[in-house]
Order: sequence, then structure tokens, then C-alpha cells
Amino acid sequence: MIGLWLGGLFRRRAGRLLATASGIALAVALIAALGSFLAASQATMTARALRSVAVDWQVEVQPGGDPNAVLQGLQNVPGTRAVSTVHVERTSGLLATTGGTTQTTGPGVVLGLPSGYATTFPDQIRQLSGSPDGVLIAQQTASNLHVGPGDQVAIGLAGAAPQPVTVAGVVDLPQADSLFQKVGAPAGTQPSAPPDNVLLLPETAFAALVGHAGPGTPAVVTQFHVARTAPTAHDPATAYQAEVAAAHNFEAQVTGGALVGNNVGAALDAARGDAAYAQMLFLFLGLPGVVLAALLTSALVAAGSDRRRAEQALLRTRGHTPRAVVGIAVTEAAVVAGAGGVTGLVIAAVTGRLAFGPAPEGLSTTAAVWWYAIAFAAGLLITTVTVLVPAVSGLRRQTVSQARQVIGTHGSPWWAKAGLDVLLLVAALIVFWASSGNGYSLVLAPEGVPTISVSYWAFLGPALLWLGAAALLWRLTTLALRHGRAPLRRLLQPLAGRLARPGAAGIARHRRPLARAIVLLALALSFAASTAVFNSTYEQQAEADAQLTNGADVTVIEPPAAQVSPAAAAQLQNVAGVQHVEPLQHRFAYVGADLQDLYGVRPDTIRQVTALQDSYFQGGTAADLMATLERRPDTILVSAETVKDFQLNPGDPINLRVQDARTHALRTVPFRYGGIVKEFPTAPKDSFFVANAAYIAQTTGSDAVGAFLVDTGGRNQPGVAGALRTRLGTTATVTEITQTRSHVGSSLTSVNLHGLTRLELTFAVLIAAGAGGIVLAVGLAERRRSLAIMAVLGARRRQLRGLVLGEGLVLIAGGLLGGALIAWGLSQMLVTVLTGVFDPPPATIAVPWTYLAATVAAVAAALVVAALTSARASTRPAVEELRDL
Repeated sequence: MIGLWLGGLFRRRAGRLLATASGIALAVALIAALGSFLAASQATMTARALRSVAVDWQVEVQPGGDPNAVLQGLQNVPGTRAVSTVHVERTSGLLATTGGTTQTTGPGVVLGLPSGYATTFPDQIRQLSGSPDGVLIAQQTASNLHVGPGDQVAIGLAGAAPQPVTVAGVVDLPQADSLFQKVGAPAGTQPSAPPDNVLLLPETAFAALVGHAGPGTPAVVTQFHVARTAPTAHDPATAYQAEVAAAHNFEAQVTGGALVGNNVGAALDAARGDAAYAQMLFLFLGLPGVVLAALLTSALVAAGSDRRRAEQALLRTRGHTPRAVVGIAVTEAAVVAGAGGVTGLVIAAVTGRLAFGPAPEGLSTTAAVWWYAIAFAAGLLITTVTVLVPAVSGLRRQTVSQARQVIGTHGSPWWAKAGLDVLLLVAALIVFWASSGNGYSLVLAPEGVPTISVSYWAFLGPALLWLGAAALLWRLTTLALRHGRAPLRRLLQPLAGRLARPGAAGIARHRRPLARAIVLLALALSFAASTAVFNSTYEQQAEADAQLTNGADVTVIEPPAAQVSPAAAAQLQNVAGVQHVEPLQHRFAYVGADLQDLYGVRPDTIRQVTALQDSYFQGGTAADLMATLERRPDTILVSAETVKDFQLNPGDPINLRVQDARTHALRTVPFRYGGIVKEFPTAPKDSFFVANAAYIAQTTGSDAVGAFLVDTGGRNQPGVAGALRTRLGTTATVTEITQTRSHVGSSLTSVNLHGLTRLELTFAVLIAAGAGGIVLAVGLAERRRSLAIMAVLGARRRQLRGLVLGEGLVLIAGGLLGGALIAWGLSQMLVTVLTGVFDPPPATIAVPWTYLAATVAAVAAALVVAALTSARASTRPAVEELRDL
């Protein structure tokens, strides 16, 4: 019997089975693809966090500690791959005589490195010129002393004559901040900047230097630089816990003899917070798609509920027991689940390859199989809830005579009588207000604390808004269709002629299925739109973050001691690919006893070369505050912390002490407080000032430039940066934005976000098109009997096509209007709740109009195809149609 039933389904109801299996396939594919992406993202974050560290551990021997015991203990720590001994000595200054002039520097640091150090830690030292063997000098130090390979530098030591060494090469220290960290000190007490003057000596040369040191020379500090094997865990949080535990265990074993500077732990500490945000993105952006696919399946099943009820009644009338009927329903559900599940896994594999490439970085086979199994199980669950449960529950609730009834009465659902839709919307606003308040953090990962606190309840805000808006839209749609027969008649009049009045009555009578289709289409469109808006806003802010950190497309940073005039911009302007060069002053100023960075800008041209967002400022827009700096040159923008500490009000005078270039003494320069600056290109995260460059030059006697911001029009930044490095040599540091993107902001930017965007938006279009086209087609197919009866009663083919097309117009109009309103609210809420993902926070959301237009076009095309197909079926001879039914 089951085989006969399935054969009949495949012959007569193949379209309905295919449509239902398609809904299951979309849900399975979305879960499998997004789950695999989540696993790959976490593994990628871990791998890139590890690669960002040049030296995993810096173990510093403490006074009274035994270096040999510390070294032996390190070699016995599980995971230790290599250990190099590094000695650190402080120098009173460096001296060099070149070109008939003598240059000196302030205090500096001399490192004694063992042979093979650069091979063991290849990312610690970058060779710029000369030989890698012998005495190496840092780029900034070489610029300060005007020396290069082959020149001599004298190292000053307390109580001894300067010791000369010959420079073999000039190097860059990409990770100088961690190299010269204060091992064991909290983050807030670390040096604000690495030393300006650094020499790297081989072990033998360092030993000879120390041998000449006098009694007043600081003691040599011994460090062990450790390279460790990669953690086995792919999750940054788990890997972080393992690294911190290993470091603490080692410190306990040496009983205070050494402290560990856990660089790899710090990198994983930053990555674990971003991994938690990746999980939140999975929930916020992926789960609604899965729910939509389930609702699509439910709508498809509900469209054929009357027919299924009649077929079950016929089987029971012919003597089949309820158990046999349930067996048939289970078999049908199994076929749908199997076909949909397998198809969904195939779709996930194909779309994953198209979105992320051949193999997403960090994705293990085990993780992929695990997520595929979860997705298939979810498909079985969705099938059970949407296909099997309605079929079985109908058998238990209804008698055979009730099941055979075609027309029945429908009252308002319980949730509509209780006003649940309004309650859900109110609850959504309350949760949103709480989760977007001051001081709220969606993900809390305190530095040094192994556990992460994730506020998953914030997901309730968008979820409740989504559900409440859907319920309210259903209520409003049913009311409009019930009481709006006159507008419906006018809509159908040009399409259906005399059948406009009965057509409008038919739409009003079938308002519940049509309202369900409109709500489903609106939710699908809102999912597509809100996801697209969030992704576009994220990409916008990721680019803003890169520009904020690097300064512009390309930035040329002058050494601190250099006196470079703004006129030097002409030399950079002649490089191919450069569109504009903007000089930026960088000084230091005292406000009270607090020393802060002071940036001098040309307010009339600064915005031509770098993005200044309104969110960077408070007290006015970026354009307004730059105009104020130009109109009143003595205006200054200060940090919010300074405003609070000094109780400043707009227009208040503020006096800064800045070094005068003519006397080299600090002088008081008067300014007026004009607004708050929270972030600025190349500026640090903490307190700083922004003022008019011309005013600073006038009051200090120097127009020296700290950096040049270079605009390339967003094209060929690496090529322009390379040309500038060739022209400038070692006299300046050149950075470009493509290199900065991989190091700044959230490590979410390091994963394949473009692939995620393509994946989500592709599924969003498929779900939206399915919600419109398939639901309309199945719903009209289930009403072929009504259309055939109209044909028997004298309706013309053109009139029947008009009825079908009119219902499609009602569906697309209601879906577009409702979807637009829900999408606007969801987008605003998502961007606000997930503010922690953005760095810097957006002032306005980015709307991808091209994608939204393409989505609407795809949905409209699906609806038109479904309506035309159904209209063509409605023109079949009525006798044939009734015979098939």
C-alpha cells in the first residue's frame, strides 16, 4: 500500500513534493554552509593570531634567578620548539660622525643576539640594507645618526669610554612594541612607545661591550625568547586557556626566578573575543534564514492541508486504520526529509566552494562532517514539525466526516485575541533599550581572564521584533483583505473584467493563506535586506578602520628628530599613482602635567585624502569642526577625557605647553576649546589634540611635518608604497592600507567576510524568491478546482488569467511594503546591538541599493513566473481539470 501511495504521489503530486523538499534543502544548506564557515572562521582567527606573533614567549630572568635553571625548565615545558638567549643592555647614548658632522642620541637599548636568531624568529627582524650578519642598527636610529652600512657608531656606557662598532646593516623591527615590553607588567603600565635608539649585536660583540662597562652601568637583563608549537585547539578561547595555563605552570615551577611575557596568549586573548562575535553573527544573521526556510516548508505544507485531509478521509473510508494512514504520512515525510537533506548538503558543498574557494582556511574534515550532520538532523526536525505533525494531529482531532468538509469557519487565532503581536513589539523595544544602553557590551572578554561573557539574551531584541512584526503584519493583512473588497475589485477590474467582484470575494475568503504568503515574503525580504545592510555597513567600517589606523591609502612617517617641511610633499606628488599629498604635523603638548599627542592639520584639505566620519567627533560634524578650525585658527579639538578632567565648556580657553623650535624650551600656547575628537587618522586610542597646523607653526616657529598622507584614489596602494620606499630609502617609514587591513581592528576582517556575504545574500535571494513564487504557485495549484468550476460557469480564459495575476500583485505589493518596514527596523536594531563588531562605530548605516534592487527583481520574476504558470494551467479545458482532480 505504501509503495502504491508513493507511486501516486510521484505521478500526481511531484510538484508539491519537490517544493516541500526545496524548503528543507534550503534550511539544511544554510545550516551546513554557515556552520562550516563558523568553524573555519574560528580556526582562521587562531592561525592568524599565532602568525601575528614573532616571539611566542619572552621569559625574563628575575634578580636572583638562575638563568641555567630557567633555560632547563623552558626546555622541559611541553610545546617548546626552540629557545634563544637574548641579552639586554641600556646605553647612555649613541654617537656617530659622518660627513664632517657629529650626531648624538639620547639613551637607547643594545640587544645581544645569538647566531641563527633571525632564522628561528624570522618575523622579528626585517632587513632593509646591508648584511644580516654583524652589528645591525634600527631604521629610526640610523636616520637619527645619519649612518648606514660601513659607518661607525660609538656606544656610550656609564663610567666607561664610548665603544665603537661598525654597522653591517640597517633593519626594521616590525614588532618593537612586544620586543621591548616590560615583561610581567599589566597592559596599562607598558611603555607608550618602543625606544628610539636600538642596536643589535652578535653575542661575541655584546660580551666585549659589556666587558668594558663601568660600575654605574645598569645590569644586563637576560631573556629567553621561546618559539612554541601551535595549540591543538582550533578555537581561540580554548587555545588561549591552554597557553595561559602553560605559562602559569612554568612560572610556578621556577618559583619566582622568571616571568613570562606571553605574546601568543595576548594575541589569542584578542582573537577569542572576535570568535565570540563570530558566533553572535552566526545567530543574528544565520538563524533567521533557517527559521524562514522552516516557515517556507510549513507554508507549502499548509497550502495543501485541505487536500491532504480529504485524501486521509478517503483512505479511512475505504477501511485503512489510522495506524496505516500514519505509516503513509511517516513514509512521505521520510522521503521529503531524505531528498531535501541530501540536496541541501550538496548545495552547501557547492555554495561553500563558490563563496570561500576550494578549502576554507582552518576548516578540518571533522568539523565539516559534524556541521553537516547537525544540518541533516535539523532537516529531519523541520520535516517532523512541518510535515509529519500536522498530518498525524489531524487524524487524532477529526472524524472522517469532519475531514471531508471543504468549507469551514475560522475564528481569530488565540494570539491575535490576546494581542501577542503588540506585546512582542513592546518587549523587543524594552530589550533593545537595555542592550544598547551606555556601558553595555555584547561580548565581554576581560584581559587576562580565561572566561568570556556573551550576552546571548541581546538576541531577543531582533528576534522579538521579527516575530512581533510578522504577527502584526498578518493581523493588518487579514483585516485589509477582509474589509477591502472595494479596492480589490478596482484592482482586478482591468485584469478580470466581470469576474472582478467574485474574484475580490474569493481573495477575501482565502485571506488567511494569502496573508500567510504575504508575511512569509515580507520576512524573507526583511532577512535579505537587513543582512545586506549589516554586511555593507561592516565592510564600510572595516575600510574606515584601516584608513583610521594607516592614515590614508599610503602614509609616509618621518622620524621624530627629522625637520621636514610641508614643501617636501612636492617630491611625493611626482610619484606615479599619487593623486594628493597632505602634510600632517605631530607634536607633543602638556595640558597641566599630562603629556599628549598634538596633531596639526590643514582643515581645508585634510578631508580630500582621508575619511573623517562624523562619529569621530562630538559637538559637530566633521565638516563643521574642520570649518571652525579654518575660520578660527586658535580652536582646538580635545578628547572627552580631557574635557571631563578639566571641566571644559565650548569656547573656554585652554593653555598648552609646546616646545618652541627656536629656543627648544616649552612655551605656553593659548587655544580655545571647540569640540571633542574621539578618533583621528594615525592618532592613538587614548587622549590627543587636533589643531590648525598654520597656527601651531606660527606659535612654535616650526612647520615640521610628522607624516604625509598620500591619496592614491584607492588603487595600487602597494605599488605606490614600493615606489615611495625606493625614492625615500631609510629616511622615512612607508605604510600602505592593504597591509594595515590584515593587522588592525577586529580579526573578523581577516576571515573571508566577502565569502560570508555572498553566501548569506545568495540564500536570502533564494528564500525570498521561494517565499514569493513557490508559495503562490502551490497555493494557486491547490485552488485549481475553483478555477475549473468558474470556467464551467462561463468564465473566459483572459478573466481567469486576470484573477491569477491579480492575486500575485496583491502578494508582491503586501510583501514589499511589509518587508521594507520590517527590514528598516531590523537593520537599525542589528547595527546598534552589534556595535561592538564595528571599529569605529558607524555614524550611518550603508544601504546596498544594487543588491536590494536585484533581490526585488528576483522576487518579482519568481512571482511573475509562478502567476503565468498558474494562469496557463487555469486555461486548460475544465472537463480535463475536473477529471484530474
